[in-house]
Amino acid sequence: MFAFFCLLVVVFCYFSGIWIYCSKRKHMLIILLSLEYMVLFTFFLLMFWLGEFQSELYFSMIYLVFAVCEGSLGLGILISMVRSHGNDFFQSFMVLRC
Repeated sequence: MFAFFCLLVVVFCYFSGIWIYCSKRKHMLIILLSLEYMVLFTFFLLMFWLGEFQSELYFSMIYLVFAVCEGSLGLGILISMVRSHGNDFFQSFMVLRC
């Protein structure tokens, strides 16, 4: 029963991250934070799933490596965007300039 409650909380937190990602899409920093939030709770779901089957946890280490790479790439893009445009609003970021 406790495991089901923990799984329910993790799934609720994951969907709240999706809701924040969809509703607060004006700032790139908030989008990146919500993506990291979802990655964290996906890791919790992965650990819960791997723990239920008593399997190897090496996949979780590989997942964490990719999550850290994704986070550093997003931070690099954010810094590049702030340096070139002065803020992190998507409205001031135009891809197609004439």
